[in-house]
Amino acid sequence: MKKTVLCPQCGKPYICSCGRAYSCWSNPTPTTDVVIYEPGKGVVIIRRANEPLGYALPGGFIEEGEQAEAAAVREMREETGLDVELTGLLGVYSRPHRDPRQHTLSVVFTGRPRDAAALSAGDDAAAAAFYPLDALPAPLVFDHARILKDFAEVLAGRRAVAPVETPGDR
Repeated sequence: MKKTVLCPQCGKPYICSCGRAYSCWSNPTPTTDVVIYEPGKGVVIIRRANEPLGYALPGGFIEEGEQAEAAAVREMREETGLDVELTGLLGVYSRPHRDPRQHTLSVVFTGRPRDAAALSAGDDAAAAAFYPLDALPAPLVFDHARILKDFAEVLAGRRAVAPVETPGDR
């Protein structure tokens, strides 16, 4: 949706030197999350260091010019210390109020750690640990409880994941 940018002091539209009101697009911000699963250990959950506080899947914002798959792998390294192999596309989650900070659209992947022992909290994570799906910490923020429910359906064979591109594929 295109919107006119207003001056925060006077509330009037910003006017360009050409005489037109300055406008910008107001779209959801793209993010990515990964359900990192290790049989016998469970899924990786982080305790958030920033608002909104609580527990969450590791993830973050896709940078301009970055492929979603590459962002997912990068964010996992930054938040969990894990080098992750993406194993599937679980889904795209985009309800307008899924994130209280702003409207986000999250591309959610499944993945497995190349070395589960390397798990450590970093970046926005105050802590990171494996949790069994039947013993998740609370509160889970955003819509991550729903995402984990969908992932449990995959493990039970009632839902499939889509294939993913390798970061850098054309």
